[in-house]
Amino acid sequence: MKKTLLLFLIIGGVAFASNMDAQNLSRRLTLFETIYTAHEQSPSSLMAKHSFLGSYWEYRSYKAQYLPSLNLNATLGQFNRSLIPLQNSETGNINYVQNNNMYNNISLSVDQNIALTGGKLSVYTQLYRLDQYSPHRSITYNSQPINITYIQPLRAYNSLKWQKKTSPKEYEKAKRVYLETMEGITVTVTSLFFSTILAQQQLDMANKNYQNAEALYKIAKERYEIGNVTQSELLQLELRLLNEGLAINEYQLQVDKNKLQLKTYLGYNDAVELELVLPDSIPTIMMDVAEVVDLSYANSSFGLTQELSILYAEQAVAQAKANRGLSATLNAQFGLTQQNESFRYAYKNPMDQEIISLGLSFPILDWGLGKGRVKTAKSRENVVRTQAELDNAERRQDLMIKVVQFNNQTRQCQISSKADSIAEQRYEAVRERFVNGTATVTDLNTAQSEKDEAAQRYINELSKYWNYYYTLRQLTLYDFISRTNISAEFDKIIGD
Repeated sequence: MKKTLLLFLIIGGVAFASNMDAQNLSRRLTLFETIYTAHEQSPSSLMAKHSFLGSYWEYRSYKAQYLPSLNLNATLGQFNRSLIPLQNSETGNINYVQNNNMYNNISLSVDQNIALTGGKLSVYTQLYRLDQYSPHRSITYNSQPINITYIQPLRAYNSLKWQKKTSPKEYEKAKRVYLETMEGITVTVTSLFFSTILAQQQLDMANKNYQNAEALYKIAKERYEIGNVTQSELLQLELRLLNEGLAINEYQLQVDKNKLQLKTYLGYNDAVELELVLPDSIPTIMMDVAEVVDLSYANSSFGLTQELSILYAEQAVAQAKANRGLSATLNAQFGLTQQNESFRYAYKNPMDQEIISLGLSFPILDWGLGKGRVKTAKSRENVVRTQAELDNAERRQDLMIKVVQFNNQTRQCQISSKADSIAEQRYEAVRERFVNGTATVTDLNTAQSEKDEAAQRYINELSKYWNYYYTLRQLTLYDFISRTNISAEFDKIIGD
């Protein structure tokens, strides 16, 4: 008895676990749940995240340039045994003498870039040690307890100044591109969702039509035997029955294909079975063209892309001008130094040292090379500005068209929904008349075709509505239902 009870419990537990697994493999998704799943786990969303993180670390690297850096440099164990030439100052003869030494050096510095001027300030300390092995053994220490150096290019291209203008905009653009990419995922998954829904609906209609055709064919066959149905009408119904059988196979393949595409995009494996729920209503929204255009320029990456393209063109002009004509570099150094054969005294009573120099470079004859580069850069800047104006006009026109399409689509969905309901009612009425013998096979086939077309048309119109809506969301980064800007938890993305 105990063994029987234990076996029953084991079998029941296995069955329960199997049932739970089967439930876990089934996913019932609405449109919004499908979009949420795509945002959370799809490979496309993962790529968008890593693309944004790459831009974030570029921005972090840019900001690090303006912070002081601590650097340790060393040359350890540089051994040199060689012959070096020495020239007699009186006779001019060159004699080769043996050099046998070891050189060691270590330095610690704090460096700071100056964005305003493009200069560089350094504070450092260093120590040299020279071991001479021949002709006699000696050790020399040279210390520089503290040195301050400043290098200032004059009339030079200041890359730090321009990066301060462009890098924050590039990072802001990366944020908006990430949001636009996620909205692009929404548009893609919406198309896949409705394509799968449509294929599933076509399969369901084909199965229902096959059952109806089979039942009506039996009725027609009985009437044919008593002469109430012609042979042509009977053959029409038989042909309809065969066509519905073929349609079932075709639509089943389409359903399997579309579901596989959707599951792959969502990041599900083949074992997951999806059940999609068609939206039963749409929000009533009327968009204003001027508002949509303003939102697009204020929120999307388009406006920033335009600004950056012009900034980079201006930057190229500034660089060409700076590289033309006179260039100069000012170097200034102040510090303390001392040398001794003993490390103990290498830092005692250090002497001050000052070095100031001005380096100049001026091309006397460059055959118009510098001038040509400036002219080329200015021409490219004009091209960029003209292209930006053209892109602005095209963007505005594209937004106007999309707004008109969306506003019209609400009415299209309402009409197609009513047409679907009427076509269904008409088919049922014609079918009843056929059963009663007052409608022909042609009337029945026509009513069924209109019913199927109306049902497909309704799903297509719903698909267009949501695609238009999410496309405008992508172009404006604005949620027109909640009336809020679209955002993301970027700190959380960076933290993860």
